[in-house]
Amino acid sequence: MLDTDAQALIDRWARGNVLAPDCPSRPILQHLTSRWGGLVMIVLATGSHRFAQLRRRVGGISERMLAQTLQELEADGFILRTAHPVVPPHVDYELTPLGREAAEHVVALTSWIEGALPRILAERKPKAA
Repeated sequence: MLDTDAQALIDRWARGNVLAPDCPSRPILQHLTSRWGGLVMIVLATGSHRFAQLRRRVGGISERMLAQTLQELEADGFILRTAHPVVPPHVDYELTPLGREAAEHVVALTSWIEGALPRILAERKPKAA
């Protein structure tokens, strides 16, 4: 049996330390909270979408950035990409079970921001010239 201090250290290593520069959780956090990652997760939380549907729903995203964002989120295990063997190509994107879990948190944070927006804007400091 491990002593309490050793078990606590093992638990901390298993969990990660996002403040450490080499922590593997950092790029995952970046993918989920990037300008586009969170928005893609919110859209996919509503169900499966094709690439063009995602691009229309996420206003302002370029094809290149959408493709990159989808690749990152897929590599992290949050998105399942299903290519159908038809012409023209038909690809669907949907959240994995892990992605649904992550999306719940992204949606919750976004909902809080939307609800608190008047207060947040009232507290904002003007940018220095």
